[in-house]
Amino acid sequence: MKWVANSRIMFWSLELLIVAALIWVCTQISFLFSPIGVFLSTIFAPLLLSGVLFYLLNPLVKLLEKVRWRRFHINRTGAVALVFLLLVLVLVAGGMWLIPRLATQITNLIGNIPGFAKSSEAVLSKFIDQPAFKNIDFTKYLSQLQSAFAKYAQGFMSGLTSGIGSIIGTVTTVTVTAVTVPVMLFYMLKDGDKFMPAIRSWLPEKHGDQIAELLSRMNKTIARYVGGQIIECLFVGSFTAIGYFLVGEKYALLLGLFAGICNLIPYVGPYIGILPALIVAFTSSTSLVLYVIIVVVVVQQIDGNLVYPNIIGKSLQIHPLTIIIILLAAGNIAGLLGMILAIPLYAVVKTIVQYLYSIWQLEHSKKSAL
Repeated sequence: MKWVANSRIMFWSLELLIVAALIWVCTQISFLFSPIGVFLSTIFAPLLLSGVLFYLLNPLVKLLEKVRWRRFHINRTGAVALVFLLLVLVLVAGGMWLIPRLATQITNLIGNIPGFAKSSEAVLSKFIDQPAFKNIDFTKYLSQLQSAFAKYAQGFMSGLTSGIGSIIGTVTTVTVTAVTVPVMLFYMLKDGDKFMPAIRSWLPEKHGDQIAELLSRMNKTIARYVGGQIIECLFVGSFTAIGYFLVGEKYALLLGLFAGICNLIPYVGPYIGILPALIVAFTSSTSLVLYVIIVVVVVQQIDGNLVYPNIIGKSLQIHPLTIIIILLAAGNIAGLLGMILAIPLYAVVKTIVQYLYSIWQLEHSKKSAL
């Protein structure tokens, strides 16, 4: 028995040494893996955007395929072409209306950054005049606030002037993405229905049906989450912008768009989305801050009680505490993008684990019956 114990210790010692040696070798030849990392980082954004558009537009393609009038029907390629034409029209019309307004608001916002300190100082001076605050010295805090705004504006402008190279790189990346995404999306929509049969043909007959069922469940989970999140973000962004406009908030369209994008992050997103609006409102008046909070609370209540349950529902079945832990970890690892992608990735992994566990239970019950 002692020899067996010693042999096990020797075995695991050798295993750990081999693993450590492999890790050390990989760190020494990391330059061999850098092209792979560059390749994956290059195709990640186009592939992600194409996948999101695929799950958004694929139901429309399937709907058009079902259209029949006497002997006339639309095949898959024709349905994809019609969807592409509709998408181009929507993007052109939306871009012609949205982009000039966003550009104007962004330009005005950047130009007014230095003036935010003076506006905030004027608002705070009203508090100083109140009898309850007369015994508090706000001069130090006002000077700190003004210097903070000045440093931020100076750093922002210097970053714009010194970051020409990064701007060119960003423009190049956006151009490459704009060219590759339509091509990838076209073939995804055109040949998407051939993916499952092709995978099925490569699988062994014993587990082919199980793996095909698992892939189908994963596809349904991703499709429902992506489609639901897009509709929800459009709702939150649109109605938040309308609410900001009605209460007199500056840059209502820009701030509403930002709130809609931040809504992609569960639970934390609404708090991130309201921060710029509160800062802008504070430079005008304290009552506007209250109106902004009311607008966000009303929109989030409608979204949480009506839109989210009916569109996404409880398909993810993830506890709120689990979501918060995942968001904290993903935010530290991959930043904002990680917080956006962590929840659907966790939902897919959870679907895989649940399905494999159900298969294991079924096989275990069969063996127990025998």
